[in-house]
Order: sequence, then C-alpha cells, then structure tokens
Amino acid sequence: MSTNHEQHCREIFTVIMTLFREIRCCSRDEAICLGVTFHQFVILDAVAEKGEMDLAELHGVLSVEKSTTTRLVNPLLRRGLLRREKAPHDSRAVKLALTEAGRETHLKVRDCLLAFFAGIDRNIPAGQRDGVLEAVRIFATAIRKAAAQCRCCA
Repeated sequence: MSTNHEQHCREIFTVIMTLFREIRCCSRDEAICLGVTFHQFVILDAVAEKGEMDLAELHGVLSVEKSTTTRLVNPLLRRGLLRREKAPHDSRAVKLALTEAGRETHLKVRDCLLAFFAGIDRNIPAGQRDGVLEAVRIFATAIRKAAAQCRCCA
C-alpha cells in the first residue's frame, strides 16, 4: 500500500471515529428526550406517519433483526405509547398504533430533535449546507457499499 493511500485510509478512519463519537446521541440504547431512544423515536415516527403499522414492516424501517425490533417496541408498549392489535388479515400478524400518550410523546420528541437538527444546521457554514449534506450522503453510500463487499465486516 502506498503511503498516500495509507494516509487517506487513516483520514477516513479518523472521520468515522469522530462521527461515531459525536452521534452517540443516536445510539440504540441512549435516551434522546423523554426517555425515548433514537430508534424508539423512529418507531413512533413511522407509526405516526402511517396511522398504524404491521410489526413486520418495522424490521425494514429499522434495518434490524426481528428480535431487535421486538426489544425496541416492548418498552413503548409497556409505557403505553403504542398499542398492539391483531391484524384483521392474519391472526398471527400484529399491528401497532400510537396511543394518545404516544402521539403527545412523538410530537414532543420530534420538536426536541428538530431543535437539535436546527442547531446542527446553524453550525454548518453559510452556503455550504447542500454540499455538506451531499458529501455525507456520498460517504454513507460508500460505507454501505464497502461493508457489503468486505469480508471483515461480515
């Protein structure tokens, strides 16, 4: 490997580690607002958008295993933010819907996240927002493609 290539790889590693450290607020198990984690908010948001949602649909939304989806949904059910019902088309399928408390919590957490995202937006230099977002999209796609091809990531 050339020294220049190694330097680029080191820079990519440093960027990934910095992103990982800075976005810890979006980790699976750390509450972001009102005791709701980022992934739990994603669930509340998806259900709010559709009105009700099959539990199976959430696997794709979250890009996680079924057991992880269940682990993320159960606290929302226990807190009374979601309700679970049998799907009319299949007695084995489960539909999720927001409760009134779930709707209120969703809106409050959404407002909290919007304020956080607005803070990020304010800290991107004027005139560079579109370029920064496009660069991050390209970088995320490159990571996804490299991970799909990498034997060490399997």
